[in-house]
Amino acid sequence: MSALGLALGIGIQNIREGSALSLPLRVEGRSRKSAFYYGAMSAIVESIAAVLGAYAVMSMTQLLPYALLFAAGAMIYVAVEELVPGAQEHKNTDIATSGVMAGFLIMMLLDTTLV
Repeated sequence: MSALGLALGIGIQNIREGSALSLPLRVEGRSRKSAFYYGAMSAIVESIAAVLGAYAVMSMTQLLPYALLFAAGAMIYVAVEELVPGAQEHKNTDIATSGVMAGFLIMMLLDTTLV
């Protein structure tokens, strides 16, 4: 059941990701076909990378903890370096800070309760 939920979540996220790529192209004046094509191509590239990543994980299990450590560090770096300063530039900095804290709290609750 958890694999089905994960696949569903990834599929929903991919719809948003494709829209985030396709809609600006459509606003820019490209045809619907062209915008859809580029959105679909981004999903195809992601699928190919997922297969290659799965193969890499299965063949190099000893390196998996280090790869996950690197990925987590990259995500934290992007959040601290790009997102947090950008959120603090506007008037409502308390809302941005509260959102980060609430997100962290929800993440920790999900991590501890879904294990």
